[in-house]
Amino acid sequence: MKKWLMIIVSSLLLLTTACSNSNDSASSKKKGLKHVTVVLDWTPNTNHTGLYVAKEKGYFKEEGLDVDIIQPGEAGADQLVAAGKAQFGISAQESITEARIQGVPIVSIAAIIQHNTSGFASPKEKNITSPKDFENKTYGGWGAPVEKAVLDSLMKKEHADVEKTKIINMGETDFFTAVKRDIDFAWIYYGWTGVEAELRGEKINMVYLTDYSNKLDYYTPVLTTNEKMIEKDPETIKHFLAATSKGYTYAIDHPDDAADLLIKAVPDLDPKLVKASQKWLSPKYQDDAARWGEQKQEIWENYASWMYDNHLLDKKLDSKKAFTNQFLPK
Repeated sequence: MKKWLMIIVSSLLLLTTACSNSNDSASSKKKGLKHVTVVLDWTPNTNHTGLYVAKEKGYFKEEGLDVDIIQPGEAGADQLVAAGKAQFGISAQESITEARIQGVPIVSIAAIIQHNTSGFASPKEKNITSPKDFENKTYGGWGAPVEKAVLDSLMKKEHADVEKTKIINMGETDFFTAVKRDIDFAWIYYGWTGVEAELRGEKINMVYLTDYSNKLDYYTPVLTTNEKMIEKDPETIKHFLAATSKGYTYAIDHPDDAADLLIKAVPDLDPKLVKASQKWLSPKYQDDAARWGEQKQEIWENYASWMYDNHLLDKKLDSKKAFTNQFLPK
């Protein structure tokens, strides 16, 4: 909790200008629009396409909103949303679960992708085709306790020992550089890094989390807000999700056009990667759900129980308070 409080205080001091610019607010009022900010979890990519579609096609304006989409700084999206310095953010079920346990008032309001598309990737020549093959190999991660727990959980399915896997922190090094330098495998989202491997002509093996445990089929990424926003300004959340849902639905139905809109909004992105990634990811936004964004309590409870059983949580999660479907379009 101290860590969270320190980060929140830092966000208040360091990122006030980025997230609540008074000039933006004044300009929005002149246009008759309400200014809100959504903070990404990372640099722009196809996980975020629906937001950019909603902005570029005017869906947010139709809902009376002037929306700034910004990248996280020293303080991430969770911290900014929790502190009330941004109305919305992008996070993951894992992060929100940990935050809720620590009393942080952040809430998931929509699942951007219905099923977990992440897994452990390795160059084909490493011959890592199942969790048992993680033994005597080097894993490159970012230093979070959940990584070893996930590796252990998968390896136990095949009677393998996680203590025989070397785990190092690869920092900001990208997957393609790291596997040629000092690691054998890493945790990636196939929809971006896996697709990039295809475009590079670099063959990889994937060990998907969902192939080994339904409890690891959690929502990542998700859209978030905070409890105060839910209490004080529910209408803005409804309008925001109405436009965002329309944006993701458009990306589902028109992946090529949606990719063009993302490229237009973020011209530094590799167009070929965006196009290929969008084609792969668009069907997975809604997948088998009744509507885009829908979340199930069972998914929240399954993953929280897995985290608790693996000693990643100090207490059990009250899952009903961690997410809501109430603001999604009917």
